[in-house]
Amino acid sequence: MRPGDWHLTEELDGFLARAGEFLHSRPALHTIPLTVTEALRTRGADVYGAEAPSFGWLERAGEVRATFFRTPPRRLNLTPLNLEEADTLASRLAGLGQSLPGVSGDQNTATAFSEAWQRHTGTRPTLHERQRLYRLGALMPPDPLPEGWGRVAEERDRGQVILWYKEFVEAIGEVPTSNAGAWADARISDGRIRLWQIPDGTPVSMAGMTPMVAGQVRVAPVYTPANLRGRGYAGAATAEVSRAALTAGASEVVLFADVGNPTSIDLYRRIGYRPVADFALYDFTCAESEYR
Repeated sequence: MRPGDWHLTEELDGFLARAGEFLHSRPALHTIPLTVTEALRTRGADVYGAEAPSFGWLERAGEVRATFFRTPPRRLNLTPLNLEEADTLASRLAGLGQSLPGVSGDQNTATAFSEAWQRHTGTRPTLHERQRLYRLGALMPPDPLPEGWGRVAEERDRGQVILWYKEFVEAIGEVPTSNAGAWADARISDGRIRLWQIPDGTPVSMAGMTPMVAGQVRVAPVYTPANLRGRGYAGAATAEVSRAALTAGASEVVLFADVGNPTSIDLYRRIGYRPVADFALYDFTCAESEYR
């Protein structure tokens, strides 16, 4: 195959018109491109930052076989590719002089692209994190539940939600959205944040969910402040938001967990989540200086 088999665009509508059916064909595995493109479609390109997002799809014999997207300054995100497909994409992007901060995708794809990018640009990839995608089977709320109860986040919780969002992003070493207030407002107005609250009225944990796309909802983020962990609050909040997704009609409820965090993995398995696939995130920390 040739690098020219990859079609690149900055036009979201054109990308979805050509690749939307492919993305909908595997909702769980394609959860990130589905939810990100839905956010871009409904809330505009500035939801992720000032730079224009970019998209691409691999087409052979008139059929879409794979896609990518990027919302700068974040990593390139890929659907599954084989070694040859990863190499031709790396060749195409390198030939255009693009500088990438990293890549994310299923483990084999992300590794293959990282190695291809190193061959074409001289950049040395660094593994940032391994993640596991889980799909909810039968929901089994924690028993016993911790003290307190779950509730929908409201406007009065806006400051708390913003603070916890910022702490969560910092804790996982990711790039925050350019407007944390807008991030919180969208989720609060849509009822997509659940809080676990103890009897004195204090929120102690939160769990959010994406809008439903192609019948799937992804639980994200799940966050409990460090000084409140180990008391079952995150599991209770996750069960609450998972139940809300099912009640809304989701046919698939998924989430990602850090493979290096056995506590969270055990928590999600206990409440009914089962593994689907392993993913990897790589950083290209020297890409710009070495490529130039």
